[in-house]
Order: sequence, then C-alpha cells, then structure tokens
Amino acid sequence: FYAIFNIASAGDHVIASSAIYGGTYNLIAKTMKNMGIETTFVDPDISAEDLESKFRPNTKLVFGEVLANPALKILDIKKFAKAAHKHGVPLIVDNTFPTPIFCRPFEWGADIVTHSTTKYMNGFANSVGGAVVDSGNFDWTKYSEKFPGLTTPDETYHGTVYTESFGKAAYIVKMTTNLMRDLGSIPSPQNSFYLGVGLETLHLRMERHYENALALAKHLEKHPKVSWVSFSGLENDSQHELAKKYLPKGSCGVISFGVVGGREAAVKFMDSLKLAAIVTHVADARTCVLHPASTTHRQMNDEELLAAGVSPDLIRMSVGIEDVQDIIADVDQALEK
Repeated sequence: FYAIFNIASAGDHVIASSAIYGGTYNLIAKTMKNMGIETTFVDPDISAEDLESKFRPNTKLVFGEVLANPALKILDIKKFAKAAHKHGVPLIVDNTFPTPIFCRPFEWGADIVTHSTTKYMNGFANSVGGAVVDSGNFDWTKYSEKFPGLTTPDETYHGTVYTESFGKAAYIVKMTTNLMRDLGSIPSPQNSFYLGVGLETLHLRMERHYENALALAKHLEKHPKVSWVSFSGLENDSQHELAKKYLPKGSCGVISFGVVGGREAAVKFMDSLKLAAIVTHVADARTCVLHPASTTHRQMNDEELLAAGVSPDLIRMSVGIEDVQDIIADVDQALEK
C-alpha cells in the first residue's frame, strides 16, 4: 500500500499483474479503487505489445510479484521494466518468496522492491512486518509532472522538495515523513529484533527450503493421486525457462499441486496431514499447507480466481526445513486417505 500510495493518488491509474496474492489483489482492486486509484490487471504472460497498450497518461506505476503467491508464476521483470520505463513510470515488484538470496530484482530493471518480512525473512512465524526498498535508480525529476509529490514543495513538511533535498532517497524519505507519519505502521522493537535474528540464517534456510520442495515436487509428479504439480524447479514446468533466467539458484519452498478428486479430496487430504500444519501462514521453518480458494482468495469470484492462477483443487504447500523423508511420508499417508 505504501509503495503504491507514495506516488499514486485519486484520479491516477496503475498497471498490475493479475497473478498476485489474494490480499494484495483485494487491496489494489477494491480498497484503493475506493480511494480513487484505478487499476488494469494484466496476465504476466502478456505480450510486450499488449502491455504497452494498457498505459494511460495518468498511469503512475507498474506492479507485480517476482514469484506469485500461490500461482507460482514468475514475472518477466525485464519485459515489465522496459515497458514501465518507456512510459516514464517505475516498476515495483514484491520479492517475498524468492528473497534477495534467490533474486535481486534491481539487477533486472525493477526500481522498488517490497517484502512481507513476516515470511522467509523472519522465518519462524513469530512477528509481522514489511519492507519497501528503493533502488534510487528511477529519475523522478525527468518525469516531474507525473510525480508532483516528489518534485514540488510539500507544505506539510516545511515546503521541502524531496528530489532537491534528498536526491536518490527522495521516494523513501517522502514515505517515512508522510505516510508513516500520518498512517503509522511502525514495527515494534521486539518484532524488529525477531526479524534481525531471522535474517542471520536466511541464506541457510532458503537453500534447504528449495532443496526439500524440489524433492517433494519430483515425488508428487509421479504420484497417482496427484493431478498436477506446479514448481519452477521441475524441468517440464511452464515456468522453468523463466526460472533459469531469473531464479537460477532456486525459487523458494512453496509448491502448488492438485489432488485427484477436486475440492473435496483436497480438503480431506489436508485434514489427514500430521506433520504439516493447516495455517494461512506461508514461508515458515515448519511445513504449512493451505487451500487458497476457500481461504486467502475466498473474496474472489471464479473468473478472478482463474486470472490469479488459483483453481478449486489447488493446494499450496510451503515446504519447511524438516527432514525431507518425514515430509514425503506425511504427504503420502494423507494422500492414501
């Protein structure tokens, strides 16, 4: 919300990938619409030509998730960055799932990165938080008429012109002096401490998460009670080529798959799990499982679910760092039931 609202206001337009987290979709499509900001959602696979046709004179930014939750579609960062920059606006991407361990979006042309630090960065489900990271690479002054909040005097902050006073830090300083001042959302010291501790092992945990998820995905590919598996590490996955480009060392520990028998079978499968926990949370050291269509994405209709890449039989499993044989055994006994 801060990343977008810092440069977009009533009467403005945003372009966003349709394959994003349900809560983020709701924020942009409904809540921000009520605030006067209109959004055009596009399929991440959209052609460069079609993407360019979606821009308007009042478009202020492009937004997407590097690795979509729970569709696991990979954003072609270079394609979206090129289109955004051609039209004089920044590309903002959410890099929560890959983390900086597996992807550095600035190196591919993204201008601003957001993270839910509640997930892998913390890693232990004990604190809530978020981060906005500005590369400082976008030239706000070149398109000053589009971003008056950064390039003209701010009467609420001593008439400061952020681009003049803070240069490359203009965007992030405006966010802290304006939005955090007026709306809050300050992390508590204790939550910040937990995040700091979690970050110390991020590089170790991400490798183990990915290693375990890949082993489970390969196992599920051959299981007769699984109708499909989505994980970019699999060679025949639709996202594998993009993964080789943007996520060559790994993606994350989250996989999606369908259980033969649809929604009812999916729910029965989850109820039969013993090691994995049925929780909304994702990207935890523990293995967690969820049925998005009836939980995180329940506010979406069937058409919106389809656009977000969420089918009724989809199970999102966040593979933890436990022994992989224990995880596989738990999944197998649940599928048998």
